[in-house]
This record gives sequence, structure tokens and C-alpha cells, in this order.
Amino acid sequence: MRRPEEALMTDASARPTPAKFAAWLCLGLFVLGIDQATKIWFEQNFSLGEVLPVCTGFNLVLAHNTGAAFSFLADAGGWQRWAFAALAAAVIVAMIVLLVRNSHRKLLSLSLTLIAAGALGNMIDRTVYGYVVDFLDFYWQGWHWPAFNVADVAICGGAFFLIIDELRSGRR
Repeated sequence: MRRPEEALMTDASARPTPAKFAAWLCLGLFVLGIDQATKIWFEQNFSLGEVLPVCTGFNLVLAHNTGAAFSFLADAGGWQRWAFAALAAAVIVAMIVLLVRNSHRKLLSLSLTLIAAGALGNMIDRTVYGYVVDFLDFYWQGWHWPAFNVADVAICGGAFFLIIDELRSGRR
């Protein structure tokens, strides 16, 4: 059985605080910075469609995606640029609200931070350039996975951690 003072310490550490939120915000800004820096570097150093083979199964390539994942709606005529930007803005706001309320839950906070940072990185591209800058190209034999970027990795990683957190919280 726990003593009352131990319960108070546990309860206090299980609450969101501005310091915890600030730590997650710093991580998000770091991920966003890496995403934007790599995209700028590729825009300045590669021509559109230029491929640099790195090893079997992996190339660096400059690609522009006017659609969403897997170039969904890429040929829709331009309206999708603002629709996807608005959707990303809504996701970012939702992730930040959830993060403020749950900054004490480490795995959930990590997932929310990664998703928000990735969504913001791609939203910046979409609003500034009209397309998302992609540069990572994995393939097997003649089959290429759609090119992607650091923001996409953050979003997928965040979704993975969100699933893990949900599975773990279901056991509590």
C-alpha cells in the first residue's frame, strides 16, 4: 500500500505542465527544421526528376507532389492545394490541443508531436510552393514506392506510436 505523500507525487507527475508542453514543442520544431532544411537543400541542389542512386533499393530524387499521399488528387486542377492545407491546419490544431491536455503521457505526446510537425512541414510546402517536395525513393526491382520526405516519415512514425499507445492504454 502506498503512503499518501507517494500518491501525491505520482499524481503531480501525471499532469500536463507548461514545461512538458514546451519540451514537446521543441521536439516538433526540431523535426520541422530538419524537414524544411532537407527540402530546401534538394530544391537548391537537384533538378526536378534528377535521380542520385545511393545503393540498391534506394535513390535520392527531387519530386514535386501536388496531391496527397501516393499523389492522390494530384491532377485535380489546383483546388486540392488549399483543401489539403486546410485539412493539415485542422489536424495541427487538433494535435496541439490534445498535446496540451496530455503532455504528461510520453508516447501519446511523441505521436502527436510527430504528426503535427509532419503535417506542418507539408502544409508549408503546399502553401508556399503549391506542391510538396519529396526526395526519398525506395524501390525493389522495377517497383518504386512513391517518393516521400522527412515530414511523411514523422507522420507515419507518429501514427505508429499512436497505435502503440492506444494498444497499451487498452490494457490499463
